[in-house]
Amino acid sequence: MDTRLVEMLKRTGAVRFGDFTLSSGRKSKYYVDKYVFETNPLCLEAIGERIAGMIPPGTQKLAGIEIGSIPLAAIASVKSGMPFVIVRKAQKGYGTNKLIEGVYEKGEKVFVVEDVVTTAKGALGAIHTLRDAGLVVDSVVCIVDREEGGRENLEKEGISVLSLVKACELLGYKP
Repeated sequence: MDTRLVEMLKRTGAVRFGDFTLSSGRKSKYYVDKYVFETNPLCLEAIGERIAGMIPPGTQKLAGIEIGSIPLAAIASVKSGMPFVIVRKAQKGYGTNKLIEGVYEKGEKVFVVEDVVTTAKGALGAIHTLRDAGLVVDSVVCIVDREEGGRENLEKEGISVLSLVKACELLGYKP
């Protein structure tokens, strides 16, 4: 367990308690506000250093998912020196109309950076987009694994999941 990062997330107010509806539609008694830790320079730097140290061998690109994990992929890119791409959730309808922004080549191995994993619906959508473009994706790193089935959903797709923090470490109990 990364106690320093757990304490940093708590201290910044990224972990809140109350009644929340998650993007998955599920109800929860706690919420991890990714925008709090993603906009705090100390948290962002600590997260970037940790992700940079977890990049699997052979990786050629990082990928950040619109919008939440873009700052995370960017700081990991800066800390590791590895370029990244941005995966859109939908085509924007103007300009180049791409689903993947940035420079990449078919066959490159990509390490997906995700903020919070609950069901992993967002991560799976991004992985399918990357794979459809001919990129190789077999691993994801998330900042917080809520331990609510997302890891298992990713593993069913042949994706190994690394997490910086698990919900039980943030909460002190298994959710």
